[in-house]
Amino acid sequence: MLDDRKLEVLRAIVTDYVSSQEPVGSKALVDRHDLGVSPATVRNDMAVLEEEGYITQPHTSAGRIPTDKGYRLFVDRLGSVKPLSTAERRAIQTFLSGALDLDDVLSRTVRLLAQVTQQVAIVQYPTLSHATVRHVEVVSLSTQRLMLVMISSTGRVEQRLVEVAEVDEEELALLRTLLNEAVVGQTTGEAVRTLSGVLADAELADGVVSPTAQAVASSATARLSVATLLEMLGSDRSSRVVVGGVQNLTRLTDEFETTVKPVLEALEEQVVLLKLLGEVTDPDIVTVRIGQENPYERLQTTSVVSTAYGSQADSWATLGIVGPTRMDYPSTMASVRAVARYVGRFLTQS
Repeated sequence: MLDDRKLEVLRAIVTDYVSSQEPVGSKALVDRHDLGVSPATVRNDMAVLEEEGYITQPHTSAGRIPTDKGYRLFVDRLGSVKPLSTAERRAIQTFLSGALDLDDVLSRTVRLLAQVTQQVAIVQYPTLSHATVRHVEVVSLSTQRLMLVMISSTGRVEQRLVEVAEVDEEELALLRTLLNEAVVGQTTGEAVRTLSGVLADAELADGVVSPTAQAVASSATARLSVATLLEMLGSDRSSRVVVGGVQNLTRLTDEFETTVKPVLEALEEQVVLLKLLGEVTDPDIVTVRIGQENPYERLQTTSVVSTAYGSQADSWATLGIVGPTRMDYPSTMASVRAVARYVGRFLTQS
C-alpha cells in the first residue's frame, strides 16, 4: 500500500502528464505542486512508484509517465465524480433542447459528448424491453394513405406509411382510439402480445368476444394498421450505436499506429463498440476501463469511460467515450455522467 504522500506524488504526475503530454521530473513536480517535501524526497517517492509499476521512464534521460496501473490507482482514488458547474449544466441542457425525435436526441448527444470531452463519443440506441408505448397517432396523408406514428417512453419515434382503401375521418378517429386503448401504457413486449392476440381473434370466423378484435375483424384498414404497428414495435435498434468526434483523433498523429489506427478500425464494427461500452446498468456509476482492461485487444492502448442512461427506475442503454489513456479522467468522468443524466431526463420528459 502506498502512503498518502506517494499517492499525492502520483496524482501530480498524472495531472502534469495529461496537461503537458511530456514526461514529468521531480523538480517540475516540486515547482508546480505544494508537496511540502524536497526534490530528493520526491525522487525517492518516484523510485518507489516506478518499482511498484505505477510509473515508468520512457527514456533514460527523461522524467516519468503513468502506467495503466498508475492511472487505475489514480481513478480509484478520486473518491467521487465532481459535479459540473452551473454554466456547464446549462450548456448541456440548452444543447439538447429542441430535439425533434430520438434520432435527433442521440445525434446531439454524441456531438455534445465529443465536444466537451475532446474524445471519440459513442452512444447506444435505447433498448425497448422495458419501454412503454406513450402514444399512437394516425395521420391521413390522402384518402388512401395513412401514416402511423408510435412514440415510446424512451423518446423513440417510429413511423410507417400504410396504403389503404378509401378511409374517412370518422373511421380514422375510431382507428386512432382503438390503437391507443389497445397498447398505450404497455411495454413493447406486452403491446406485441396484445396486438398479436387481437389479430388472432379477428381471424376467427365465430366467437369473437373482444370489441377491439370485432372492430379489427370488420375493417381491412384496421387489420393492416394493427399488423403495421406490430412491425414497428418489433424493430429494436438497441444493437445500433452513434459515433461522433472522430476528428478529435487528429491531435494524436504521433500515436497513429498504436492508438489512432486501431480506434478507426473499431469504429467500423458496431459489435466491438457495444463491447467497449460494457454492460453498464447503473446511471449512478461511471465505469472506467484502462488499457489492458479493455476486452478488445487492438484498443488496449486506450481508455473507455462509460455509464448508463435512462429513467430513475430503469436504464435503457449506455454511452461513453474512447480515447488515449492519457486523458483528464476527473473532467471526462464528470462530463459522461452529466450528459447521461440529462439525456435520460430529457427523454423521460419529452
